[in-house]
Amino acid sequence: MRKVLVITYYWPPAGGPGVQRWLKFVKYLRDFGFEPLVYIPENPNYPITDTSLLHEIPEGITTYSLPIKEPYKLASFFSAKKTKRISSGIIQAQNQSPIEKAMLWVRGNFFIPDARKNWVKPSIRYLSKVISSEKIDTIVTTGPPHSVHLIGQGLKQGQALKWIADFRDPWTSIGYHKKLKLTKSSKKKHKDLERQVLNAADTIVVTSTSTKEEFQALTDVPIQVITNGYDVEIPANSDLDTKFSISHIGSLLTGRNPNNLWKVLKELTQENKAFAEAFELHLIGVVSEDVLHNIYAHELEPFVRLTDYLTHEEAVRRQRKSQVLLIIEIDSEDTVGIVPGKVFEYLAAKRPLLAIGPKGWNAGEIIKECKAGEVYDYQDTDVMKSAIEQWFEAYQNGKLHIASERIERYSRKQLTHKLADILEKLP
Repeated sequence: MRKVLVITYYWPPAGGPGVQRWLKFVKYLRDFGFEPLVYIPENPNYPITDTSLLHEIPEGITTYSLPIKEPYKLASFFSAKKTKRISSGIIQAQNQSPIEKAMLWVRGNFFIPDARKNWVKPSIRYLSKVISSEKIDTIVTTGPPHSVHLIGQGLKQGQALKWIADFRDPWTSIGYHKKLKLTKSSKKKHKDLERQVLNAADTIVVTSTSTKEEFQALTDVPIQVITNGYDVEIPANSDLDTKFSISHIGSLLTGRNPNNLWKVLKELTQENKAFAEAFELHLIGVVSEDVLHNIYAHELEPFVRLTDYLTHEEAVRRQRKSQVLLIIEIDSEDTVGIVPGKVFEYLAAKRPLLAIGPKGWNAGEIIKECKAGEVYDYQDTDVMKSAIEQWFEAYQNGKLHIASERIERYSRKQLTHKLADILEKLP
């Protein structure tokens, strides 16, 4: 089999969506004639862990690692809670404390492109030897953190390698980038590094058409879209929640705060006694304080059920049980190309999807194409209310189902087949 070195920061026991993509690619690459070798940090500072994912690492996979020095460990001595929030991507838009403002400024201007930058040079030295001894001719880097791509760039400069740069999220256009209090020179450095990586790779892989269009303005390097996907069996009719549950599974960060949805739910609980008796809003994972405050301001606290982070297996089970699945994205042009990984597992759960995001949202287009639910922007109110009422009526009659279509193309094995084709055709 042809060897491929995968360079990634997130790997089990890391939890959350960042680890899923390449854990699943590695799982299936052998089926298409490629033997993956994986390089990871030896002592990472993962904001979320999920030890159950350790069991999903394929047997016999060769893994290399090297220690990493991360500033979050030092910063946690001053404020462990705020450090964890920032390292998780939770940046409060308002009411930032002086220490939080200082941490953001240091994070944005001293650690470019990100807080894992000190892992780059040692990794290049170490992996150069690994590549030589293993006779590897193809490498893959996946970010964020985008400093991982700088490892690929350094290796490519020193050896005859084929390099795929995989972007799970955009770089300088991602939503939180504007909140890092960047100086003018820091913004330029980010842009310069982004352009260097995009033009040094042999092929770029992205997760959405919008990110592809954005990068095409910066490079002539071939760009391919491979979305995230699902790797769970499409369930038969599972035991559903007895309540009319609307569930958001995953982090609900600052900005994912649709006032129109909270308004509609408030009206329904006040106007419809049966709805008020049956309705529950399940928020599973980290919820930003400002989002929760807004929900409670709409008098929805009695209906909210908060649950901490679940293992991936438990999260999938909750997806299957929920009457309606909720997915929310920040209302911004910068988030149009964001397609959260949970979209595809939501599709596999075969429950109605209630999606709220920016106009032209790529994730919304996928949901519409699969006929998997309803998609709204932050201005829709009446039509959203009508849809929820119809779903509730169907729930009361025991007939709340969804007839989604064409979701098999998002299975992890199908997507790995597409990746293998790209590997085969590397210039």
